[in-house]
Order: sequence, then C-alpha cells, then structure tokens
Amino acid sequence: MHRLIILPVFAIVMAMAPALHAQQYPSKPIRIIVPFPPGDSLDTMSRLIGPTVLERLGQNLVVDNRAGAAGQLGLELGAHAAPDGYTLVGGQGGNLVVQPHTYKKLPYDPFKDFAPVALSTTNFLAVVVNPNSQFKSLKDLIAYAKANPGKTSFASNGEGGFPHMAIEMLRVDAGFSYLHIPYKGGVQIVTEIMGGRVDATILGIGALTPFIRAGRLRLLAVTSPTRAELFPDVPTVAEMVPGYDSRGWFGYLAPAGTPLKIVALLNREINRAMMMPDVKEKLAAIGLTVVAESPESFAQTLRSDYEKYGKLIRAIGLQPQ
Repeated sequence: MHRLIILPVFAIVMAMAPALHAQQYPSKPIRIIVPFPPGDSLDTMSRLIGPTVLERLGQNLVVDNRAGAAGQLGLELGAHAAPDGYTLVGGQGGNLVVQPHTYKKLPYDPFKDFAPVALSTTNFLAVVVNPNSQFKSLKDLIAYAKANPGKTSFASNGEGGFPHMAIEMLRVDAGFSYLHIPYKGGVQIVTEIMGGRVDATILGIGALTPFIRAGRLRLLAVTSPTRAELFPDVPTVAEMVPGYDSRGWFGYLAPAGTPLKIVALLNREINRAMMMPDVKEKLAAIGLTVVAESPESFAQTLRSDYEKYGKLIRAIGLQPQ
C-alpha cells in the first residue's frame, strides 16, 4: 500500500526537477566577458549595471576583461562557454558585423554561435580635427577633400575596423577621396591630430570629449542620425550628407543554446538596470545613449548592420585579411 503511494510521489518530484532547477536561476555569479581592457566604454557600462542586477537577482555580475585580437579573443571565449546563463559576452558593431567581412576567418560566427540578449546602448562617433585647422565645419572638410583628391588625411584605429568603415561610408556618400592613415589606437590618433600631423578622424565621442571640452580638438559632426546630448549644437553628418548613418552600439550576447526563459530574464534585468536614472546619466557622460531593446530587436540590428557594412565593404573593394 505504501509503495503505491511513494512511487507516484517520487515520479512527480522527478518530473518537477527541471522546473525547480530553472526556478533557482541564478544560483551563482554571472560572468560578463568584456573583450576590451578596463576603462573601455563596454567595461564601464557593465560595471555600472552590476549593483542593480545584484539587487534584483541576488547574484553578482562579474566583469572578466579578455582583451586581444580586436575583441576576437573575448568573443571566442563567450561563443564556447556553457549555454547555461552564467556567461555573457559584450559585443559591438566592429567585431560582430564588420569583422566577419574583413577577416577571412573568425573564431566565432556572429549568428550561429550567439543568442542575442540585449542591445543596450548606441555610441556616438565624432568627426574631429585640430582646433587650429582651416576646417571650421564638415562642409569645409568635404569641400577641401573634393578639391584636393587624396590630400586630406583621415586616421583610424586600423584598416577594416568600425571607425574606418564610418570614414569610408562618408567618402562614398559625400563623394571625395582621402589619404587613410591607420594607427594602433585612439590615444595615438588624438596625439597626431593635436600635433597637426593628421587632418581628421572619426572615433567614439566618449574618449574624445575631454579633448573637445579642453579646446584641443574641434568637433565638426556626429555620425548618428540624431544630435548628441553632450553637444546639442553640433550637427549630424546626415544634416549635410542625407542618409548617412554610421552609429555604433554595444550589447550583450549569450552562447547559442542558452534557454529562452533565461535570455528573457537577463534581457529584462539588464534593461531595467540600464534605465536607472543614475546609470543613464553616467553613460550619457561618456557618449552612450541607452536603448534597452529586446533580444529580437538586437537580432534584427545584427542582421541589418551585417548586410549594410557587407555591401559597403564589397563596394569599396576591401579584401579580407
């Protein structure tokens, strides 16, 4: 008699085990792999949302900086992590939608290896020149480049990177030619422009803001279709070159196969943290605008930007490395 009662109860408990396990998530800290050094915009963003996520989920967000190979090292680690919800990886346009076209082989597939979780912020890029330059506006810069083919120098942080593609899109849309000078990083580029050895660059506005505020760089335009809150009087490129749009963005992904319920939970809590007034204010100070979109919206952005930059790269004849 007792066996007939115990066995069904045992069977019910066993059947409920997966659901009980899912309800316990998260039961340990969640790692966010940031494929860039400490102090990078994505690193700052991840550390800002940590306290709110801890308060809501009861577990820490642990930032794991894995810089190297233009972000590829960290994304490779994220792609091969267990799809259990305890590893996320931060990504941006350069390593998710541009590099697949500019590298012959990547250690990850942006569509097959990841589950988009949250497209969190957009990043304003800025067109800047030396403050003593003859270029007082973007119109001046483009007019000179058209009148002097190949003589206007633009610096980027490497051929085939996102800033280089933003410059190339401007060249194609505005119809001019220029001399491309690649450097290893933004610090070197800023030094060269302030020294008058390079005419212009397009880089993330957050890193450039202190130099713009100090009058050591002149901001001509931003590359997003809307003006930046930091500099509301500065025009967009699109105000002179209709249709131009080369905004950057940052978001979080999980390894492919991560349960949809966990993806939805992480999306909700990351977005909630991003929308906190103090977080939004601090992100705005480094040139990031919170968008807090759904996994489906992030997936759509990945696909549309992949196609947009793929079309540009084919049009300019850039060969994969």
